[in-house]
This record gives sequence, C-alpha cells and structure tokens, in this order.
Amino acid sequence: MATNGVSMDQVEDVEFNSLHISSLSPATQAIHADDPLNLVDDVAPPIHVSTTFRYEKDPEKLRPFHQRPAPVYDQGEHCYSRHTTHSTSRLEAILSVLLHNPCLTYSSGLSAFNALVTFVNPKRVAIGAGYHGCHGVLKLHQRLSGCKILSLDCKPEELEKGDLLHLETPVNPTGLAFNIQHYADIAHSRGAYLSVDATFAPPPLQDPFRHGADFVMHSGTKYFGGHSDMLCGVLAVKNKDCIPQLLEDRLVLGSVMGGLEGWLGVRSLRTLELRVTRQSQSAQRLVDALDGALTGATVGTGLSQSDVEIIKSVLKKVHHASLQTEDYKTWLRKQMPNGYGPVFSIVMKTPEMARALPSKLHLFQHATSLGGVESLIEWRTMTDSTVEQDLLRVSVGIEDDRDLLDDLIQGFKALGEQRP
Repeated sequence: MATNGVSMDQVEDVEFNSLHISSLSPATQAIHADDPLNLVDDVAPPIHVSTTFRYEKDPEKLRPFHQRPAPVYDQGEHCYSRHTTHSTSRLEAILSVLLHNPCLTYSSGLSAFNALVTFVNPKRVAIGAGYHGCHGVLKLHQRLSGCKILSLDCKPEELEKGDLLHLETPVNPTGLAFNIQHYADIAHSRGAYLSVDATFAPPPLQDPFRHGADFVMHSGTKYFGGHSDMLCGVLAVKNKDCIPQLLEDRLVLGSVMGGLEGWLGVRSLRTLELRVTRQSQSAQRLVDALDGALTGATVGTGLSQSDVEIIKSVLKKVHHASLQTEDYKTWLRKQMPNGYGPVFSIVMKTPEMARALPSKLHLFQHATSLGGVESLIEWRTMTDSTVEQDLLRVSVGIEDDRDLLDDLIQGFKALGEQRP
C-alpha cells in the first residue's frame, strides 16, 4: 500500500502508451483518467462503502491527517469518508480531466453552489433567472452575512472587487443560452468573479473556462449521473490554489457524497459523451420539428401536413438555444460547438393544456429533474412557482427521437380532441 498520495498534477500528466491524457478525446478520458487510482485487479471499479479506513501498520509510515495530501489520490492515505473516499477520488480525477480544471464533488448541486458562495464570501452577488434553488441558497447567505443580491444585468459599477456574478447557461427551464465571455468581461472589469452553472451543457457541449469563467459548477445529479439514481454536485476552479480551502470547507460543512454515489458517478461518466451527444442531437430534431411546424420550416422534419396542423392547434412557442439565430452568427456557435443541449421548453396555448399534456404521453415520464437516460416532461409550475403556468420543460433521453416526436404528436392530438 503506497504512502505517498498521487497529486492531481500527476493524474493529469499520466501517459498511456506514450499518449498524454490531455491529448486523448473526452470519450477516452472518461474511461482512463482514473487509471492511476486503479490499485486493484478489478476491471470495473469496486464499490467502496466504508466510512473509515485503517492507518498504516508500520509506525514509521504514519502521517497525521494534516500532513496528508489534499485531495487524496491514493488508497493508502484515506482516513475518513467526510474527507475523501476511494470512489469519490476516482470520480474527481475523471471530472478534473473532463472539465480541464481541478474540481471537488459534493452531496448535491446546491451543496456545490453553497460551497462556492461560502468560499468566495462576496458582499454582492449578481444572478439572473434560472434554478430557484440557487436563489434560495443566496437568501440564506443574505440572512447570515447581509450580502446583497443584484440582477444579472445590473450596472457594472454596482459590482466591486471580490463580488460574484453567477451565470446559468443554458438556463433552467427554457434551455436558452447566455454569452459567457460577455459576463466574464463585466465581472473581471470590476475585480469580481464569474461562476457558471453549466449543468444543461456538460462536456462535450460547452467549456465555460475557455470563455472566462473562474468557477464552473454542475448538478452532477443530471448528466454526470445520467441514470436518475444519484445526487451529486461538482465545483471546478480555474485557480487550483483554491482547492485546499474548498476541501477544508467541505470537511466541516459535511456536504460529501457517499461511497456508493461516488461509484455510481464513475460508472456513469464512462458513457457521458455517448449519452449527452445522442440526447442533444435528439433534442435538436424535436426542436426543429416542433418549431418548424410553427414557422413553416418543415423540410426534413418528417412531419405530415396533418402533424403540422395538430402541433399548431395546441403549441404556442418553443424555447431552445438552437433557436437563437442572431446569437448563432456571433458567439453561440463558438461557445457551444458540439450541440445546444438536451433540454428545451414548450409553451402551450393555455395553462390547462400544459397541465394536461403529460397525462397524454406514453414515453415521457412526468417528473422533475433531468439528464437521465429516460425522457422527462414537467409542468414546471409544480416545483417552481415563478414559471408561467403554460410552460413545460422537456428533458430528452436516449430513446429514438422519432418515437419521442410521435408520442408528442399523439399527445397534442389527444389534447385537441378533448377541447369542447
């Protein structure tokens, strides 16, 4: 059992048959980035659920906790699961390579956001529309520290050094995208930090660090998990010197993943690129068909004239980053070169239609959350009262996109038939 921890730099610098890990594709990295931590004969990572770990038997090799590497990337240095475990160390090693910067995992996406705000400790936070849970975390910090919450599009001079501008893109629940570089320039001009919630566009769709982000967070529950069976949060940092303090904060906050969840995360990342690429492509085809029916651009969608009339009878609007045509000509294609995300939203002609549509569908399950292999649809007002009641959020899974489109059309038809 080794006593010297493997550093993150060593994980990133590992070579496979003379190939540097950073030179490999994301699909290959997701399989091999944790190879340096594979210290057993198992091909598939073993499940570790222990909460505590034995110290070295040799007294000469004992190192007090504060002298151990942070984070821990060696099984001989694990001490207690509130600090590190075998599974979460492997998960963080893979994610750090995929996200191109060191990261830590947390018990949920909101735990990751709470860790970010706790670490930065800003006097002001600029934030826009998006996941209501993040606004809840900020209200908690406002109560504790008196931090001021500003609009995302506040005047730049309202921000000061050390403040935080938090951007969600694509944004929940619509799937619309925002220009990361634009907000990075604003934040940095004032000495503030830019954090980006990139949950809706995981690798390989978007890399916020390339466009000026200082921190990138994900609700790993969604696409990193990908199977609707684990909670996870991820926080990646541009400056690796942030990691020791974030690790110490996590230790006392207690917002750590369990060993089983860490193992589920490693399992899921193996297929991340396959899943996300397919989901994004399928979402694009659905968006093209639905929006095409509304705008008359139906060539190549496979829609019949009857399908078009059914869609137009109940659907009012479709929201998705791919429909931001003017932005596509300037910054959007550069920011999201590999697809525009597997989530979009539809606006029905009446709230009653939006409420009833999920009950008419067979392949879309009516549930909150997103990112799993199964397609979900949610009447969003069920969990977010700030959203208009005619809007439904659609999370596209890995089913055949034509089957999904047919299911939506038959659901629309059923809605039309029940109207008086």
